Amino acid sequence: MAKRSSVFLLLRSICSHNQGSLLLKDAAMEELIREYLNYLSVEKGLAQNTIQAYERDLYGYMGFLRDKGISSPDEISRMDIINFLATLKEELSPSSISRKVAAIKTFHKFLVREGLTENFPTLDLRFPKTSKKLPLVLSVEEVEMLLTQPKGQDPLKLRDKAILEVLYASGVRVSELVAMDLDDVDFKEGCVRCMGKGSKERIVPLGTYALEALSNYVRQGRPKLVKALRIPALFVNARGRRLTRQGCWNILKKYAVQVGLKNIHPHTLRHSFATHLLEAGADLRAVQEMLGHAFISTTQIYTSLTRQDLKEIYLETHPRAR
Repeated sequence: MAKRSSVFLLLRSICSHNQGSLLLKDAAMEELIREYLNYLSVEKGLAQNTIQAYERDLYGYMGFLRDKGISSPDEISRMDIINFLATLKEELSPSSISRKVAAIKTFHKFLVREGLTENFPTLDLRFPKTSKKLPLVLSVEEVEMLLTQPKGQDPLKLRDKAILEVLYASGVRVSELVAMDLDDVDFKEGCVRCMGKGSKERIVPLGTYALEALSNYVRQGRPKLVKALRIPALFVNARGRRLTRQGCWNILKKYAVQVGLKNIHPHTLRHSFATHLLEAGADLRAVQEMLGHAFISTTQIYTSLTRQDLKEIYLETHPRAR
């Protein structure tokens, strides 16, 4: 593990001399959270976006405990954690609650393993499983409408066209797309290289439409945006700087509004990419590889979508289905 801060080492020393009965004030608790986040980054290699989400989750958890007059890991009970999660049910999606559960469980495990407390309120604590909400998926026709919206030879329109085509053609995450550099594109082999969660690199193929849109942008659009700037970023904004996730999301939302598509999410084209491949007979493990999922179970949610389509077809067409 990376070198501990002096505050962290002092806390461990106090803990060892007080046999695990360590009372922590807010500043000390915040330091523990920072050390835990550093552990996630350095030792676990989690993506920065995931670490930031865990940080928000844990500070929200700490705020709840503070309101209850709790300032030490030694004082936290199982019921405190259950009550905290109960307050979230009306506000958050099941997936967001599941992430908070994961953050809290691993945080307490970290504290016990490092000898900062002997209290382990999440040990053997079973949390109710949250039902997975099926992601929004566009039809092939809706994707076609969306992808044909950016028209013309304006540099920004060429960029937008390339962004939409690449998102759908590759299934990459928006964060992966904006992190791409110019040399991550291999026009000869027809693929792009991207860095996924946990700094795992993968190569994803691109189709003819995406390659053509990307080529037009790189040759005609990007040089006019970057001008004299020496910048490696593949996708840039109007000032020639690397495009941000929020900027990419705004581009997608703008064109979705133009064709009347509602509730579009940055992952919508990624979900549609996976579902359309599986509907056409693609192998599940091949789709897992292209999406960069660590576990096949993550990819299997898309088989639920395709099974749902099959059931609808059955109900509509079988003479004795109803």
